[in-house]
Amino acid sequence: MHPFINIAVRAARSAGRIITRHYERTDTLQIHEKGRNDFVTEVDKQAEKIIINELRSKYPNHGILAEESGSHKGDEFQWIIDPLDGTTNYLHGIPQFAISIALTHRKRLEHGIIYDPLREELYIASRGDGARLNDHRLRVSQRASLDGALLGTGFPFRDQRFVKAYLGMFEALLQDTSGIRRPGSAALDLAYVAAGRTDGFWELGLAPWDFAAGVLLIQEAGGVVTDLAGAKDFFTTGNLVAGGIKVHGAILKAIRPFLSDKLPA
Repeated sequence: MHPFINIAVRAARSAGRIITRHYERTDTLQIHEKGRNDFVTEVDKQAEKIIINELRSKYPNHGILAEESGSHKGDEFQWIIDPLDGTTNYLHGIPQFAISIALTHRKRLEHGIIYDPLREELYIASRGDGARLNDHRLRVSQRASLDGALLGTGFPFRDQRFVKAYLGMFEALLQDTSGIRRPGSAALDLAYVAAGRTDGFWELGLAPWDFAAGVLLIQEAGGVVTDLAGAKDFFTTGNLVAGGIKVHGAILKAIRPFLSDKLPA
């Protein structure tokens, strides 16, 4: 593995130990509400501190964008960190959460990992070097249409201005697929697309730390990631559509009637 991946994996595993150690006693944690339906715990903060300290010990000049502590200035490299994606699941004892770490160079994604500490599943990707789950090479699903496809999604729980448009998309896609899943961790949702476990994914209102590593995983596994209009502005809008090339195109076509000037693509 690339040295950047090695240090990110080490950081993720260290954070994972903190996360799993507290998993059976989440009722004792201090919980704060950052915004509507958006929670943070002392575990999120501890895990993020561990990751940042590990990265900074090796690369002190790199910039950092982290969910809990925000932006830390640096050079042309930037680490994008979600120390616990799926906090609400974690607090309810639902075993669907992960650590996500990505590295950009001059704003281009170069490396990414997503680590599921409960299942000991480690997803890694480096630009031009493919994507892997533990020791297995990943490829996105080759499904040719929405017929029989299994999709992942996330409800717009933070910003509910676009719920009506989202529900229209949901209804349109539900009619043509074999099912839609909403597991509650965007990082793992994207990792599952890269692994071919689901055929496609879409969600509105994500933050860069939610999707950065997952985007690279899907791209390196042969898939496509765009915004709702099929362009590359998802880092600006936070709206994503992902999947194998044919399913991705079919999702874009199905949701097109629900886009508007008020909904940034």
